[in-house]
Amino acid sequence: MSYREDLYILLDIGRTASVSEIKRAFRRLARRFHPDINPGDRSAEERFKRISEAYEILSNPLKRRFYDENG
Repeated sequence: MSYREDLYILLDIGRTASVSEIKRAFRRLARRFHPDINPGDRSAEERFKRISEAYEILSNPLKRRFYDENG
C-alpha cells in the first residue's frame, strides 16, 4: 500500500464514518474486487488487498486513531 494513499478515499467513506459504515463500504468493495469474482485479474486482486488492509486499520479503534494522528 502506498504511504500517500488515503484509506478513507480508498474505501470511499468520510473521516467521520462509523464502524458500521466502514464495514458496509468494505463489504461492497470486497464483493466487487474479490479474486474469486475476478479470476486472473491482477489489478482487482491488488485492489482487494489494499481494501482489506484499509479495513483492518480503520475498523480497529486504536489503529484508526493512530492513522488519523500520524497518517
